[in-house]
Amino acid sequence: MKTLSVIIVNYNSVQDILNCLKSAYQFSAAHSFEWIIVNNDIKEKRKEEVVAAFPEVRWIDMGYNAGFARANNTGIRNAGANTILLLNPDTIIQEDAINQCQKRLASSPFVGASVQLKNPDGSNQITGNYVMTGGLNHLLPLPYLGSLLRKIAFALGTKKTNIIAAGTEEKVDWINGAFLMVKKQAIEKAGLLDEDFFLYFEEAEWCSRLNKQGDLCVFGDISTIHLQGESVNTALQTEGKGYSNLSGRKGLQLIVSQHLRIRKQFGVFWFSIHLLVHTFEIPIFFVLSFLENLFRLRNPFRDWLTALSFTKNVGTLWLLTPRILSGKPYFYRMF
Repeated sequence: MKTLSVIIVNYNSVQDILNCLKSAYQFSAAHSFEWIIVNNDIKEKRKEEVVAAFPEVRWIDMGYNAGFARANNTGIRNAGANTILLLNPDTIIQEDAINQCQKRLASSPFVGASVQLKNPDGSNQITGNYVMTGGLNHLLPLPYLGSLLRKIAFALGTKKTNIIAAGTEEKVDWINGAFLMVKKQAIEKAGLLDEDFFLYFEEAEWCSRLNKQGDLCVFGDISTIHLQGESVNTALQTEGKGYSNLSGRKGLQLIVSQHLRIRKQFGVFWFSIHLLVHTFEIPIFFVLSFLENLFRLRNPFRDWLTALSFTKNVGTLWLLTPRILSGKPYFYRMF
């Protein structure tokens, strides 16, 4: 039996996958892993290129763009090892990180683990996160209210919700899905990823269930590179990394997935709080962006298209609210 099943989801990211596999196969341990690529891209024409370069790889076609949760669940169902690694295609493996992480996790009491993610320039990237009551940290990306809430939180001495530089063994509440290694016995008890999610925050909700089976950890003395969001940006022809831009199609998916996670993990009350705050942000965004640009001697309307896009996204969220509150299964794919 293989020691580890590595699952990579493909959508317009074959070149990233080839680079990832090449970096992993620098280390002999890669030959002892089971490699599974789950393909979400029905237009993908480079399957043979991947299989020819890495014959050990198993390629599974979903037949449609199934998103992160459903594709990874398909990989997990087909995995034969006792440990599963969900690995983003835009990762470059360093320091035999996969093998080191698997060995340490296997000999530890932790049910899941990651390594320190780094940017290409070597700077640290957020890998592990702490849960904030009601998921209030989801309000921080809001253009103006978010900045105010952040200042209030710091003034009150609120603990940071994420780790940029992890210690040797840093216990966390949830782990970035770019490199998420989990013991299969924990998955069998906690269940698979929630297939209502299309993209974003599904790993946060999943980790909340995994955490009931045991602790999660980031091994900060092992690291690997994560290019962060390249395939999504290419697909949507957008720029920017992270979860800060709540306008456009990517922003709509972020807003819907955020609120879906809040409903599932924290309940109706906290979902309602988030929905109302996002709604209250709309007039604030228009008014304060106008005044800020006027004060800075810029076109006062320069941010109103972004504000309008944000408004449309919140409007779509309101339309989806009855369905989200019902808790009935639904695939929340926004692009």
